[in-house]
Amino acid sequence: MITVVILGAGNVAQHLYTAFRNQKSTEVVQCYNRKGILIHKDQKKASITDSLNNLKKADLYILAISDDAIEEVSKKLPFENRLVVHTSGSVPITTINDKNARGVFYPLQTFSATKKVDFSDIPFCIEADNEKDNQILRNIASQLSERIYDINSDQRNVLHVAAVFVNNFTNYMFSVGDEICKENKIPFEILHPLIQETAKKITEMEPQNAQTGPAMRKDYQTIERHLKILKNNSQIELYKTLTKAIQSKYGKEL
Repeated sequence: MITVVILGAGNVAQHLYTAFRNQKSTEVVQCYNRKGILIHKDQKKASITDSLNNLKKADLYILAISDDAIEEVSKKLPFENRLVVHTSGSVPITTINDKNARGVFYPLQTFSATKKVDFSDIPFCIEADNEKDNQILRNIASQLSERIYDINSDQRNVLHVAAVFVNNFTNYMFSVGDEICKENKIPFEILHPLIQETAKKITEMEPQNAQTGPAMRKDYQTIERHLKILKNNSQIELYKTLTKAIQSKYGKEL
């Protein structure tokens, strides 16, 4: 049995706690957050602490906290020579204070408080200072998912940039599409199948081979009609920027 303490009360901490509750080989013995709040409805108050000095002994301490807090919290941990990991996509492993063994346990997914997560299909990017600790992280991750990757801090930082493009920026595009639909009294749900097919397609072919649309087709009349429809200046500039980027990538000048 591997014992775990989770530090944090955000979305990642909550979803990891929920996932570990169903595992026979891992036990979350305690959770820490500054307000001492429950992060799961079935938690017992005795398993929560708001004091770092009251942390229980465990095999693994998971810092599921904000990136900016990792260095400070790891420095304040009142023990040494235990395995401490963070869940950040962009923070180097060396940010964790070296009085403890250090690692990274990064589930590459977007987490929302109200959206259930199936960890079995989530990639885990792991990193540790030594092979022994790496194997511990691999064993724990394998209880949740079969997608486990040894990714160092430099690779993970690059991966996080790519993730921002395919997730955060893409979601912003969805929000712009939603605004355009609402402004014209069109239900956004009409676009759901297109969104799903677009995401599915790039799992079956390289994204550059899946590119379609007026920018790709060099359809200038359609592009001009679209620009006349848009009333919001930021939407117009975004449309022009993306059109130019697509045509530049595929060798077609705007």
